[in-house]
Amino acid sequence: MFKRKIITLSAIMIAGLMTFQTNVLADAVEEKPYLSLGADLSTDQKSKVLELLDVDEKALDQYNIVTVTNADEHKYLDDYLDSSVIGTKALSSVLVEKRDKGEGIDVTTKNITYCTAGMYENALTTAGVTDATVTVAGPFNITGTAALVGAMNAYEDMTGEDISSESKDAATNELVVTSELADQLNDSDKAEQFLALIKEKVLSDDVKSESDINDIIDECSKDLDITVTDDQKAQIAELMQKINKLDLNVNDLKEQASKIYDKLSDMDIDTQGIFEKIKTALSSIFAALSGLFN
Repeated sequence: MFKRKIITLSAIMIAGLMTFQTNVLADAVEEKPYLSLGADLSTDQKSKVLELLDVDEKALDQYNIVTVTNADEHKYLDDYLDSSVIGTKALSSVLVEKRDKGEGIDVTTKNITYCTAGMYENALTTAGVTDATVTVAGPFNITGTAALVGAMNAYEDMTGEDISSESKDAATNELVVTSELADQLNDSDKAEQFLALIKEKVLSDDVKSESDINDIIDECSKDLDITVTDDQKAQIAELMQKINKLDLNVNDLKEQASKIYDKLSDMDIDTQGIFEKIKTALSSIFAALSGLFN
C-alpha cells in the first residue's frame, strides 16, 4: 500500500513536471519577436531591411513572421491618403518585441522620412497596443505611413488579442493627421505633442461634442503656440470623437506614450482636463481634512 502511494505520488510529480515544461515551452514560443515584412520586397530589399532591423537572415526561425500586402495597406489608408501616396508595393517592415508590463511603447525608425517615432507611439496607444518595442524600417527612404498596419497585425499575432477595426481606423487616421500637421508646421515634435495633449484632455473629461472638442483644440493651440486651419480643426475634432469611443484609459495612455507626455510636463504644459483637476483638488481637500482628525 505504501509502495503504491509512493508510485502514485511520483507519477503525479512527473505529470506536474511535464505540464510545467510544456507551459515553459509555450511561453518560450510566445516570447518570439514578431517580424512583419512587406510582401513586395525584392531579395536585396529584404536583406537590407533585415540588416536595419538587426535580424540575422539565417536565424529567421527565431521569429514569428507575418506578411503585409499592398491590399492590406490600401484597406486602412484609402480613406485618408491618395492612392498614389500609398503606392502599389508593400515595402514597410516592422519588428515587434514584447516588453515587461508598465514599460510602455518604444519606437525606432530607419529609412522612414514622413512618420516619426512619436507619431507611431501616439497612434499605437490609440490602437490599444501596450508595452512593446517597435522598430520600423524601409529598404530605402519611404514615408512609412503603411508601417502602422504591419505593427498592429504583428502585435495581434504576438498577443493573441484582436485590435478592433474601429481602433485600427482611429490609429491610422491619427497617424495621417499628425503627419500632415507636422508637414504644415514643419515641426514634427510640436505636431506629436499637440495631438497627444488634445487626446489626453478629451479622454480625461470624456468630451464628446464637437464644440467642446474645438474649445480644447483652441486651448492646446495657445499652450503650444500653434495655428491650425479650420479644415485641420475639423479633422482633429472628428478624430477625437472616434478616439473617445474606444474606451481608452488615460493613465495607461500616458504610461505607454511616456516620452511625449514627459516632454509636455518638462515644458510645464498642463495635461489635466478640467474634471481631472477638480478630482485632484477634491482629493487634496479630503486628505487635508482627514489629517485634521488624525
